Amino acid sequence: MAHTKAKGTSKLGRDSRPQYLGIKITDGQKVKTGMIIIRQRGMKFLAGKNVGVGKDHTLFALKQGEVKFRTKRKTKFDNSQKIVKVVNVL
Repeated sequence: MAHTKAKGTSKLGRDSRPQYLGIKITDGQKVKTGMIIIRQRGMKFLAGKNVGVGKDHTLFALKQGEVKFRTKRKTKFDNSQKIVKVVNVL
């Protein structure tokens, strides 16, 4: 007989949960204290004024206000420059 019997279901084939990363609040929107602005892996966006960083690099609002994104030139240790994105709450 070529039938498999009484073994139960396969342990393979289950789908994992997605990570739900990305920008949650866009430029110009209002935020309250503690609201998540960006969920990210690594520091693609840097924290500016009134923005905190979680242990998984999540950016969140420290004060109530309006979200503003801007770019900034950052000088590295070898004097080369890099353009970085900064998130502020004003």
